[in-house]
Amino acid sequence: MEYTVQKLAKIAGISSRTLRYYDEINLLKPARINTSGYRIYGKNEVDRLQQIMFYKALGVGLEDINLLMSSPDFNEIQALKSHRNQLLMKRDQLNQLIQNVETTILSKEEETEMSDQSKFEGFKEKMIQENTKHYGDEVIERYGKDVFERSNRKLKNATKEEMDAIKDLGEAIISTLLEAFKTNDPSSELAQKAAYLHKQWISFYWDGYSKEGHLGLGDMYVADERFKKYYDQHQKGLAEFLRDAIKIFVEK
Repeated sequence: MEYTVQKLAKIAGISSRTLRYYDEINLLKPARINTSGYRIYGKNEVDRLQQIMFYKALGVGLEDINLLMSSPDFNEIQALKSHRNQLLMKRDQLNQLIQNVETTILSKEEETEMSDQSKFEGFKEKMIQENTKHYGDEVIERYGKDVFERSNRKLKNATKEEMDAIKDLGEAIISTLLEAFKTNDPSSELAQKAAYLHKQWISFYWDGYSKEGHLGLGDMYVADERFKKYYDQHQKGLAEFLRDAIKIFVEK
């Protein structure tokens, strides 16, 4: 079966303009151009569009989708299995949030008490799912599956006060780092304060603090583009600055 732009757009539930844009950025090229100048799409293009839409539904950007699907290691079946696993995780997360809403409604209607911890179960589950999706493989490879799972359990059992405190601590790390960055000196008092705050932050997630683990995390912030991007979105070079500050802090 072959499709024109309009026909493929209709069955996929997207706009013709989107398909044309995918062609322009080399994400989805038509199988051929017919004698009338129309783009024509065949089975391979339909399957590729489905993969693109799966990735988009999971929040992956077009540039990253293109890189993933253009890789010589790309395997369609493995990609589909990965989509399934991530969608199942999303479904579990939504079910948890729905249950949370229903429990809250019931407690309001019947004027029964709902524990503060229960009020945030769905949101904590979402955070765990997101951390697993984005950073799980790297953390497991570096620190082991047991450490990663213990960290998730600790997060799941955290109280609202603890969640608020860790959020405030994360913001304090960034603001202190930005001020310290202006000194261009990772050994400065402000930079070392940022490293100390970072120690407190990781101690919330870990069972115990270790200098080796702290150093390793600093190195990973620079080596892994996703971690680096998180810090460098605030200030280019901030990930390297934090790594250097942590190294000095640990050596002291």
